[in-house]
Amino acid sequence: MKKFLPVLILLTLVVAVQILTQLTGTTYYLTQLTMSAYYCVVIIGLCLLMGYAGQISLGHAGFFAIGGYMSAMLTTHNLIPYQNHILVKLAETLGVLVGKIDTFGEPLLVFHPWIACIIAILLALIIAFVIGIPVLKLKGHYLAMATLGFGIIIYRIALASAIFGEADGISEVPGFTLLPGMTVNGGFGSRISNYYIAWAMVLLTMLCFINLVGSRVGRALRAIHGSEDAANAMGVNTPRYKLKTFVFSAGLAALAGVFLTHYNGGIGPSEASIMKSVRYVAIVAIGGMANLWGALTMGVILNFLSLRGVFGSYDEAVFGTILIVIMLFAPEGLLRLSLLHKVKRFLGRGES
Repeated sequence: MKKFLPVLILLTLVVAVQILTQLTGTTYYLTQLTMSAYYCVVIIGLCLLMGYAGQISLGHAGFFAIGGYMSAMLTTHNLIPYQNHILVKLAETLGVLVGKIDTFGEPLLVFHPWIACIIAILLALIIAFVIGIPVLKLKGHYLAMATLGFGIIIYRIALASAIFGEADGISEVPGFTLLPGMTVNGGFGSRISNYYIAWAMVLLTMLCFINLVGSRVGRALRAIHGSEDAANAMGVNTPRYKLKTFVFSAGLAALAGVFLTHYNGGIGPSEASIMKSVRYVAIVAIGGMANLWGALTMGVILNFLSLRGVFGSYDEAVFGTILIVIMLFAPEGLLRLSLLHKVKRFLGRGES
């Protein structure tokens, strides 16, 4: 019960913030907090991969984009011109397509958001599995460079493909109705309900991961992080654990991408950019590599400030600088070590 106390505190904070914003007439803050929550889901998944399994990834923005783009494309691409195709007929027979009218009064035939979500996540899982088998055999900066290459490929595909809207991305993505009366969208009237949907996802992810890191699997992951050779000697199947963690983390990023895309009503190539992956890594680093709560805390703070435009045009430079400073002075995370102590030691070496 003690290990779940922070989750209860977080739940209380989530409710308290919503009530506070409503009482003070600042509910517009909930928009940035909702978006921050979805980004935090990616960061928590990356924290498990980097902090516990010891595998760095600079391609998680790619998985986020795969989820977002696939769901956006399937729920907006009109299939009426292909209505006589056998696959479209089969999809209609299975009831996975829905008919609607677009903003110009034209009929549309698209995939149901639930089906689009499932396809998007399955695609991300398959891609993660396929590239994870060879890539996770690499170590250190070789692994980082390989995942960086994957991220660049996804970014260029999103930027150059007409079906993904090229530089404009995909817009007019419909809301995602989870249950009757519960729809993921960015409508003004749905601001509070979407805030709770996003943070419910964060709370469920944290509950899942707290159980995971405290289990036999979590101990195996920490052993891999400490010494892969020693973990192998102790009988831990390190390739399988690393691959499962990588695939799970990628699927979580894709899920967040699906929800944020439907919430925003669109997605653009910037979500797949390398700087987005650098941002995720920087936030995990500053929160603490093996510190789920630290990563979540810094994820909320930094994403909220970024979305509010506090960093202005220097947004990407700020996250790049954070990553450099953390790697120099507090590689285990700002919330785990005394930054000032490290700075003092660093300056002391410089003087000597």
